[in-house]
Amino acid sequence: MRPKWIRKVLVGLALSAVLGAHATAQQSGTEEGKRKVKTKVAPVYPELAKRMSVSGKVKIEVIITPDGRVKSTRALGGHPLLVQSCIDALKEWKFASAPEESTQVVEFEFSVAS
Repeated sequence: MRPKWIRKVLVGLALSAVLGAHATAQQSGTEEGKRKVKTKVAPVYPELAKRMSVSGKVKIEVIITPDGRVKSTRALGGHPLLVQSCIDALKEWKFASAPEESTQVVEFEFSVAS
């Protein structure tokens, strides 16, 4: 007889193989302070998260330099299996230039595709 956790992992693996998975991103913040994204890189849905059918939102605070590069990131919420993938993707993003450094929140949604 298999332990319950093995069954959960196997069920999650089967579901993700059948249904697939994806992640989307959207920015939030005040409209007047919001910088447009010039280049986006989508986060990779971590294989372990797929196998375990982990889904949900991840919120990352991003500090953007005047020339549009990502200076730093800070996780504000989300499943630990998903956060690092979002941070890695955001480090590749490029924003529109602005006179000074700015801070925005970017939200990613991970879900099993139907």
